[in-house]
Amino acid sequence: MIHEVDDVLKEMVKSQALAGADVEVVFDAPTRDWAARRNTPTVNLYLYDIREDMGRRTRGRYNEYDGAGTVVSRRLPPRYFRLSYLVSAWTQRAEDEHRLLSSLLGCFLRYEALPPEVLGGELAATGLPVPLSVGQPPQDERAFADVWSALGGELKPSLDLAVSVPLAATRAFPAGPPVEEGLDLRTNDLGRPAATSSDGPGDGTDAAAGPGAAAPEAAPAARTGTGERGSALPRPRGPRRPGRRSS
Repeated sequence: MIHEVDDVLKEMVKSQALAGADVEVVFDAPTRDWAARRNTPTVNLYLYDIREDMGRRTRGRYNEYDGAGTVVSRRLPPRYFRLSYLVSAWTQRAEDEHRLLSSLLGCFLRYEALPPEVLGGELAATGLPVPLSVGQPPQDERAFADVWSALGGELKPSLDLAVSVPLAATRAFPAGPPVEEGLDLRTNDLGRPAATSSDGPGDGTDAAAGPGAAAPEAAPAARTGTGERGSALPRPRGPRRPGRRSS
C-alpha cells in the first residue's frame, strides 16, 4: 500500500512538476552524509511519519455481495492512515531549489485527492478516494525543525505532504442465509380479562362488582363545632327552673 503511494507521487512529480527536466526523484532520508554525496539536482520525498487519521474513522458495517446480489458477509469500514512526506529540493544554488519547490507546490495544489486514473493495486480495489494535502500545519506539537534535527542535517525550506490512505484489510463477519419464506401472522381476540384484587390498592374499582362498577361515594364528614362559615354553633339550653319567667 505504501509503495503504491510512492509510485503515484513519483509519477506525478516527474510528469507534472518537473515536466521532463533532468531531476532525480528519491525517497531517501536527507541526512548530512546523504546530502554530501549529492551531485545532481534531486527532489526528495522522505516518508517520516505514519499514523492513523482519526478524523476519518467511521463506525458500523457494510455489506459484501456475491455475483447474484446476495449478502455473503459484513465487514468493518476501512481505516485511513496518514502518510507524511518531507518534500525538499537539492541543487547547487538556492534559487534553483526555490523554483523546484514552487513547481512541486503548484503540482500538489491541483488535487484534493490522488488522481483515480493513476491508482492501481490495492488503492484502486478499494474504490475510495485517497485525500491529499500539502503545506498544512502539523496536527501535533512537533515542528519540522525537530524532523531535520533528528536527521542530523541542516534546516532547509521544505513542503509537508500528507496522503490519507484507506486500508480495507479489516475483519469480515459471515452473513446468514437469506430468508426465502414469507411471514405468516395470525391474530386472535382473547377478550379483556376481568379485574382481580391483585390490581393493587388505590385503583378505585370493586373486585366483586367487576371492572365497570363505580366507586362507592365517600361518607359525609362528621360535623365539628363550627358552622359552614366558620361561626360557632349555639350551645343547647338546659331545663328551665320553676318560678322564673323569661322576659
